[in-house]
Amino acid sequence: MGTLTDILRLAKERAEKMGLPYEGALTPQEAHTVLQLAPGSRIVDVRTRAELDWVGRIPGAIEIEWNSYPGGVPNPHFVTHLKKQADPESLLLFICRSGARSHNAAIAATEAGMPDCYNVLEGFEGDKDANGQRGRVGGWRHAGLPWQQS
Repeated sequence: MGTLTDILRLAKERAEKMGLPYEGALTPQEAHTVLQLAPGSRIVDVRTRAELDWVGRIPGAIEIEWNSYPGGVPNPHFVTHLKKQADPESLLLFICRSGARSHNAAIAATEAGMPDCYNVLEGFEGDKDANGQRGRVGGWRHAGLPWQQS
C-alpha cells in the first residue's frame, strides 16, 4: 500500500482536488493502514448508537454520535466529547455509514483547531447498490477490514 508518508500525501492531494477544508480523504484500506503505521492515530466513528449496535463496530474506535437516534438531531456537544476522548495532535480518521456525516465531523474538528483530520471515503457500509442496499459496494466492511457485530 505504501509508506505512511505516501498515503497521507495522496489523501492530502485528494482533498485538495475535491476542495475539502480538512487535511485529507482516505479510502477504507488507506485508513486501516494509517491506523497500523501511525502510533496514536484514532478512528472516530460518528454513526448513531443504533447503527453501531445493529450494523457493527470497528474495534478500538472512538464512538461519538454526530446525530442522535431517533430523530437525527445534531449532537451539540460533538467537539467537546471529541476533545475529551482524542489527543488534539493525533491523526483523526472520521467514519460514518457512507462518508457524509464524517465529512461534516472532520470539518467541525478542523474548525475547532484539530489539525490532522481525515475523512474515510465510502464510510463503513459504502454506497447503495442497484437494489438500493448498502454493504456490497465499497466501504470498510466490504473491504474486509476489522469489524465486529454487536
